[in-house]
Amino acid sequence: MKVRTEERTVAIDEACHTTIHYLLERKKVKNLNLRIRRDGSVYLSASPRISPEETDRFVMEKADFILSAIKEFEDMKKYQPQPKQYASGESFTVLGHDLRLRVIQGEKNEIHSDGVFLYLQAKDTENFALKERIVKNYLNQQCREIFEEITDQIYPLFKKYGVECPTLRIRNMETRWGTCLAKKGIITLNKRLLEAPRSCIEYVVMHEMCHFIHANHSRQFYEFLTMMMPDWKDRRDVLNRCFVSP
Repeated sequence: MKVRTEERTVAIDEACHTTIHYLLERKKVKNLNLRIRRDGSVYLSASPRISPEETDRFVMEKADFILSAIKEFEDMKKYQPQPKQYASGESFTVLGHDLRLRVIQGEKNEIHSDGVFLYLQAKDTENFALKERIVKNYLNQQCREIFEEITDQIYPLFKKYGVECPTLRIRNMETRWGTCLAKKGIITLNKRLLEAPRSCIEYVVMHEMCHFIHANHSRQFYEFLTMMMPDWKDRRDVLNRCFVSP
């Protein structure tokens, strides 16, 4: 079934000119599913059988929650970290731990960490583009090594179900921690997961691997996920509590 979308506006308080704009997605779903994204946009998915008047009424009933969530995201923007300058004293988070950057002038352009500090040696310590490239290459390498290690650790649990070893892709994603293309055998992980504790990354990989058995988020999917990782809810809650959800 092709997904159809429609922009709608609900007046919550005419006296105060308070309105909620939302995107109504028509798809094959049983329930009304409400989502508020980090940018404050509101999405509602509903079956074509449900009238626009009913979806408007649902949004009005959830108005307090929606407006509160939008305000929370707006407040969070005020405290978002400033762009990195790649100067000594800045922090970079890896596996839930902050690594303090130390910039050192040297004969080589290289970087390493002792688990507490991130030592960046550069021939020109004033060259922003050079420092940025060295740090980003290091973090990308950490992503690849850690994500591959965790995937290799979890995959054997699925081999007995006839699942082929997946192809791992890593990229920046705005709205998801991970995705799975079951038919193509591809798992894609969000680069930002590098900042999360290892247990949270394991949860995301396990979640996506389970889609090779159950493609959608059905009851059977969650039962299978619970069997494979009984504490997945705790790991998910840590991820969502400590890090801004994409």
